[in-house]
Amino acid sequence: MASSDTEQQLKNNTSSRTTSAKALRINLDERKYGTIAEIGAGQEVARHFFMAGAAAGTVAKTISAYDMQFSDAIYGTQEGGRYVSEVRVQAMLEKEFALVVDRVGSTRSSSSRYFSYAATVAAKSFNKENECHAWCGVRVQTYPGAPPSDIIVHVRMLDKSVEAQQESLGMLGVNLIYAAYYYFENPKKIINSLTDNISDERIELDSIDFQGPYFEEVDNRAINLHLIRSGKTRAIMFRPDGTVAIPSNLLYKKNVLTIRGSFKPVTKLNVDMIEQGEVAFSELPDVNADNTVVLAEISLNDSSGVDAGAEEGDLIARVRLLNSLGYSVMISNYTRYFSLRAYFRQYTKLQIGIVLGMVNIKQIFDEDMYEGVEGGLLEGFGKLFPDNTRLFVYPELNEEGELCDFTNIMVPNHLRFLYRHLLENRYIFGIDCSDKSLLKIYSRDVLAQIDRNDEIWEHRVPEDTAGRIKRNRLFGYHPPSE
Repeated sequence: MASSDTEQQLKNNTSSRTTSAKALRINLDERKYGTIAEIGAGQEVARHFFMAGAAAGTVAKTISAYDMQFSDAIYGTQEGGRYVSEVRVQAMLEKEFALVVDRVGSTRSSSSRYFSYAATVAAKSFNKENECHAWCGVRVQTYPGAPPSDIIVHVRMLDKSVEAQQESLGMLGVNLIYAAYYYFENPKKIINSLTDNISDERIELDSIDFQGPYFEEVDNRAINLHLIRSGKTRAIMFRPDGTVAIPSNLLYKKNVLTIRGSFKPVTKLNVDMIEQGEVAFSELPDVNADNTVVLAEISLNDSSGVDAGAEEGDLIARVRLLNSLGYSVMISNYTRYFSLRAYFRQYTKLQIGIVLGMVNIKQIFDEDMYEGVEGGLLEGFGKLFPDNTRLFVYPELNEEGELCDFTNIMVPNHLRFLYRHLLENRYIFGIDCSDKSLLKIYSRDVLAQIDRNDEIWEHRVPEDTAGRIKRNRLFGYHPPSE
C-alpha cells in the first residue's frame, strides 16, 4: 500500500492529473484490483497502467479477445449479434468482475475494492470509411464488500487514424477507472474528468449511464444533459420510453422530421404542428412511418446562442411530457437551423424535414442572425439546403385575426428572388392548421395561466399532459385549495 506521504503527494501534485500519474496513483494503492478487457483497438488502457509502474498490485489480468469465436465463447452472444454495443460491454463487465472476485476474493485483503474495465470498439478500418465508435465501461466497488456499480459511456472517435483513436481511448479508459474510484460521489465531476488530457476535437461522448446500488439516486436523463453543458457533445436524444438514445442508432438510415420549441409545456398547438408536419413530410418520396423518426427538439440556447440556464429538472419535466405523447426528444445547444441540419446529416443521407412557425422563417431571413458566419446569410442558406432538406411552415394569425401562411411572408426586397428560388424548387412547403383557434395558444401564456391557477390552461394542452402536470405539480402548479 502507498505510504500516507506518497498518497498525499499524489493528491496535491498537479501532475497527478496526467494519464500516467492517474494510473500510478491507482497502482500504488493495493486495495484497488481488477481486470482490463479491450476489444477492437489494442490494449491501450492496460498499457498505461503497465508503463506507469507498480501495476502488479493492480492488474489481475488483461485480455483482448479479437477473434469473434473466442469472444463469443467467453462472453456469450447477445441479441442482435452486435459486438460493439452496450449489451456486449455489459456482458464483458459482468464476466470479468465475477472472475476476479471468485478467484482472489477470499485470499486478498478484506479492504480490497475490485473493478473490471471493458471496451468494445469499432476503430477506423483499413481503407474504409466506417463509423468509429466505442462502448466503454467500468464496474467498481465503491467501498470494500459493496455490491458493484457501473458507469458505461458511448464514445464517438473523431481522429482520422487508428493510431490516434487508440491513443485517445487509452487515456479515456484510465480517466474512467480513476473517476470511478475517486469521484464516485459526484457524477458531474466524473463526466468533467473523462476527457482530461484529450482535446475536444478528438472524441465525443454522447451517452453515459450510471447503474447499480451506489447510483440509484442518479437520474440518467438529467445527468446526460451535463454532457452538453460540459462540452462533451452537442446533443442528447431520448426515446419515447425515456431512455437515452445513441444518435447513430436512432437516426441511421432514417428520414428525420424535427420541430424546435420550448415545449414549456407542450400544447395542442405544438401537437398539431407535429401532426401536420408529418402529413406533409410523408408526401415526399420514400418517406413513411416505418422509416421516419420524429424529434421534438429543445435548444439550451437563446436566440443569441447563449445558454438560457434552464434547470435540469425543468428540462426533464418537458422531456417526460413529450415522451408521454409518444415523441422522441432531442436537447441540443444548437442555435441556427443549418447547424442542426448538419448534425443530422452525420447520421443519415435521407430526407430531413424541419417544422417551424412563421416567426422562425422570418428569423431565417434576418441577416442579423448570421453574425459571425463568414459568408453571412448566403453561407447559412447554402448549409441549410444542400440536399434533401425541407422546411415545413405552419401558419399564424395576423393582428387582424386573418390567417397568414408561408406565401405571405415579407422578406427584405433584396432577398425576394432568393425566397422565390426556394419556393419554386420546393425547399419550403406550407402546412395546414387543423383548427384556427389553436393559433391563439402560446406556451408562455399557458405557463402564466398555470401559475395563477387559471383553469383555461387545461384546455390548451393535451388531456394527458394536463393530468401529468397536475399530478406532478409541474411548472409551478398548485391545487386551488392550497
